[in-house]
Amino acid sequence: MFVIALTGGIASGKSTVCDLLAEKGAYILCSDLLAREVVRKGEPAWRDIVDHFGEGVLDEEGEIDRARLAEIVFSDPGERSFLNSVTHPRIFQLMFDRLRIRDEESGGEGVAVLDIPLLVDVKAAGMFDFTLVVDASPEAQLERITRDRGSSREEALSRIEAQVPRAERLAHADHVIRNEGSLEDLRREVDEAWEAIMRLAAEKR
Repeated sequence: MFVIALTGGIASGKSTVCDLLAEKGAYILCSDLLAREVVRKGEPAWRDIVDHFGEGVLDEEGEIDRARLAEIVFSDPGERSFLNSVTHPRIFQLMFDRLRIRDEESGGEGVAVLDIPLLVDVKAAGMFDFTLVVDASPEAQLERITRDRGSSREEALSRIEAQVPRAERLAHADHVIRNEGSLEDLRREVDEAWEAIMRLAAEKR
């Protein structure tokens, strides 16, 4: 199986790109969805988080209140580092377990896309067959975060600045998808990326 790591800054459009790649037949593994699994009530990561942050980060059902936890970790690099140390190894383990199962089921055929927003941050770039970066300007990110997530400009800036610099992320790209225009513009960008992926995947067979 040809394995692609897809990354990009917050509000760059990664989820939409994943949807478009799925339409082309790619198998998608989203680290954000896996993150929700590893912190479910009763899971080891859930216990580590509650022991560290206290029950104030839980909702009425006893699940992690992601918005409340985000407020804490995005304003404190030390707390963010702790949360990453608790969740990232478990997310990656679950991701690779799912990928292994899919690879066995498909006989090693097809394309898998691993959506890993913090690929460069956790020094995982270069581990995969192809690195695809979804890129948007900081101005576009700010507009989307404040418009779509109800965050203040200050909150949006803190989230952007918490990730690696844009230039560093782009330096690891095998291909860049620019997401500055319409959905149709983005679809054309994804079409071009898919052609490049298919060419390289064919060469590696």
